[in-house]
Amino acid sequence: MTKRILLYVALAVGAFVSVFPYLLVLLTAFKTQAQLTSTAPWLPGWPPTGRNVADMLAGDFPRFVLNTAVMTALLTAGQLVFTTFAAYAFARLRFRGRDVLFWLFVATMMVPSAVTMIPLFLIMRELDLVNTWWGLLAPYVLGTPYGIFLMRQFFKGLPAGLEEAARIDGAGPLTILLRVMLPLCRPALGTLAIITVISSWNSFLWPLIITSGDDTKVITVAIATLKDGIGVDYHLMMAGSLIALVPMVAVFVFFQKYIVRSVVLTGLK
Repeated sequence: MTKRILLYVALAVGAFVSVFPYLLVLLTAFKTQAQLTSTAPWLPGWPPTGRNVADMLAGDFPRFVLNTAVMTALLTAGQLVFTTFAAYAFARLRFRGRDVLFWLFVATMMVPSAVTMIPLFLIMRELDLVNTWWGLLAPYVLGTPYGIFLMRQFFKGLPAGLEEAARIDGAGPLTILLRVMLPLCRPALGTLAIITVISSWNSFLWPLIITSGDDTKVITVAIATLKDGIGVDYHLMMAGSLIALVPMVAVFVFFQKYIVRSVVLTGLK
């Protein structure tokens, strides 16, 4: 009994530590500039104000939210399509050097992304893609090593008999992938989708480097620009962060069942 109580206490403390930053965002977003200095960060301002959120929505911030949504949608679609094709090839098709090529590709996950930023920028500059949507999307829209690894492992866990039966019926590789394999891969696709959505929505360093105009500015960069040389408008930054956080909460609530199913299925195998 004592161990169970200690376990629940530890879980409660961990949950509070995880939720506390989001609570600070919520509380700060509804404080005035004066309330920021007169109240403790973990206490609400009274009376609460919605002007911070209204000011953010009245400016160019909705445009940046739309830019981020478009970028996220395109990256997610590209990841799901190209990653699935590549993973199926690595898992089911036989060609010379398949395993070596796959593990070399996966080994790139060990390279920090910051190391590749400058080479990527130089490539985009030579292609005249700086401050364009093509430059923003190109490095990541065709798939990532992690996504390909995830989908390949899921494909390899599926029964080979299903594929053989479809091949006997005259189905080709593309038909087998689209009509036999993909319906069974919904948990893995859901997991990959939510990971891609969250990472794309929160992407900061690459959009900061490759873009400079409002036509391609995303919310993470827009929030960072609220910091000027004199001070930081924390109440506006938290209002912008709150606006950016709401879609992510909705996405997580919608996709969480796919994550759970994916963990259960891969665990059983």
